[in-house]
Amino acid sequence: MEINIKKFMKEGIGKVIAYSCGALIIALTVSIILFIGIKGINVFTKHGYSVYDLLFSSNWDPEGDLPQLGALSFILGSTFVSFGAVLISTPISIGVAVFMRYISPKIGKTIMQPALELFVGIPSVVYGWIGITVIVPLIKNVFGGIGFSLLAGVMVLSIMILPTISSLAYDALKGVPSSYTNASFALGATRWETISKVAIPASKNGILTGVILGLARAFGEALAVTMVIGNTVRLPFNILKPMATLTGAITMDMANTFYGTIWNDALWALGFVLLIVSCIFILIIKAISKRGEA
Repeated sequence: MEINIKKFMKEGIGKVIAYSCGALIIALTVSIILFIGIKGINVFTKHGYSVYDLLFSSNWDPEGDLPQLGALSFILGSTFVSFGAVLISTPISIGVAVFMRYISPKIGKTIMQPALELFVGIPSVVYGWIGITVIVPLIKNVFGGIGFSLLAGVMVLSIMILPTISSLAYDALKGVPSSYTNASFALGATRWETISKVAIPASKNGILTGVILGLARAFGEALAVTMVIGNTVRLPFNILKPMATLTGAITMDMANTFYGTIWNDALWALGFVLLIVSCIFILIIKAISKRGEA
């Protein structure tokens, strides 16, 4: 009887701890969303600024007599640099995953997988510093200009998100049943035909999830991109010119503003836009996962 009571108490304590941890995570998430949301809408409710002007105007002059808070340049800058990085990184990542899974699993497990894990652990400032010392001078020497540009941001980000997409693509390929590939070989298909027409299509949902996660990381990256992109407020229609992003604007300007000013509230609005975009990425990933389970 005494043993059963102790067992019951331990189980009860375990449940309380587990439920408390879950409730804490939920409370923190809701609190962060509410805090950023309330701060983010101040520029509209408190200062009467238009949502349309914030999202679709490129005039950014928060210190003027008539403040202009058009964030279109930042939104497009973040969008272009993120999608550009994904376009470069995705085919390379799929190639890496295919090599690790089907070409040389031994090298993939002993060398490439630890290398990818090492890539993930490198701080953003290191990527940014490499970008300043290697990529920016390279762009300057090849294309002219100052080197700080949208292209520099794309190149740095493509390296940063490479391990994320590669790891998830590899996991997706590992999830393909061996019966699929064996059946393909039995029908006379070559290894490359099996990989391209069986393995990759069968794992497309997992690969797409990795791509979306890489895109989400690229969109939210601040330090490395800020160090190489130039931080100039302009529409990003020339890949060799300096640009600005949402995260860069917040990083560069937040310390220069006073609490409660329209400039400060505008930066919180940019943060709220980032939060909304992150939620959209999460919903897309959930939709892909449900489609894969169907």
